[in-house]
Amino acid sequence: MGEACARWAATEECVACRQSHPRVPSEQTIQQHIRVACSKGDTRLFRNNCGVLRDHRGVPVRYGLQNGSSDLIGWRSITITPEMVGQRIAVFTSIEVKAATGRVRQEQQQWLDAVQAAGGIAGVARSVEDAQRLLG
Repeated sequence: MGEACARWAATEECVACRQSHPRVPSEQTIQQHIRVACSKGDTRLFRNNCGVLRDHRGVPVRYGLQNGSSDLIGWRSITITPEMVGQRIAVFTSIEVKAATGRVRQEQQQWLDAVQAAGGIAGVARSVEDAQRLLG
């Protein structure tokens, strides 16, 4: 997948990645484009799959951070001001990706609220531009 596809909804073939996209992009397409477009410089985002599968004995095995955790997680490195010793730190980042009509579930909002309350960057993105605004 190439750079962010700014013309998804207007064209059948994406100018940046030369792949066909539906006129209204799916949540998966938006998510892939956000991950690629925003994982540059001081920011790294990774797909966070969550769910439960049964192992060969039928025992449920959970994966991912937790129910409600965001689709994309990672960090954004920031530089502390000289008064704060000049160290760089990584700020935990959590982006819940939704299609145009997608709704945030209660446990997803609770996750986003908890990340923000702890000083992280968290929010909902329906486009690359939304994600870039969240990341500052």
